[in-house]
Amino acid sequence: MYQDVLIPTDGSDGTRRSLIHGLTIADRFDATVHGLSVIPEGPFGTLESETATSAAHRAVECVEAEASREGLEVFTAVDQGVPHEVILEYVDEHDVDMIVMGTQGRTGIDRVLVGSVTERIVRMADVPVVTVRLSETVRIDDPAEARRIAQREASQNGYQGAVVVDEPHRTSGSWVVPLEADSGPLQVHVDAVSGEPRVGSSDDDTSSS
Repeated sequence: MYQDVLIPTDGSDGTRRSLIHGLTIADRFDATVHGLSVIPEGPFGTLESETATSAAHRAVECVEAEASREGLEVFTAVDQGVPHEVILEYVDEHDVDMIVMGTQGRTGIDRVLVGSVTERIVRMADVPVVTVRLSETVRIDDPAEARRIAQREASQNGYQGAVVVDEPHRTSGSWVVPLEADSGPLQVHVDAVSGEPRVGSSDDDTSSS
């Protein structure tokens, strides 16, 4: 029934749940996953910056890593413009037949932007839109705590001499902690909501728990 599922993502905590739902739907119908992140322009002004661009790429890389882990075909893109317009254009250009997205971002302007984009997509899209509400509270908000959890998880999984080699960063509701062990580089992904850690390969640059 559904062959191409689009998951718009901004890398915020709210998109973590929409990613899970989107991958579940894609897996059910053996559909191709599309991850799209938009660096927004519009009534709040151009928000493009080196930080925003980096976050957008990390967000879609997270979708790619998680979809690949589930054995799903995946395509990703980062674009700039008015978010709902870019999303709807992507839907038309890539024959997307379902959109799965969050109803809100984290706080402040992010919450306003994401909620506004979703509302427009629901009203204007010609394909089904599954909206996922953020209802979980981030529990792990300190990078030092994420480092401690990551090192403990690496040790418990037999990675001897594991040390953190770079600052943890957040994407889609998870901390990504780069480590170096006696056996080589690895990453531990710590879910910011549950605190659950998972050891990933060093190639999973921004995947999440």
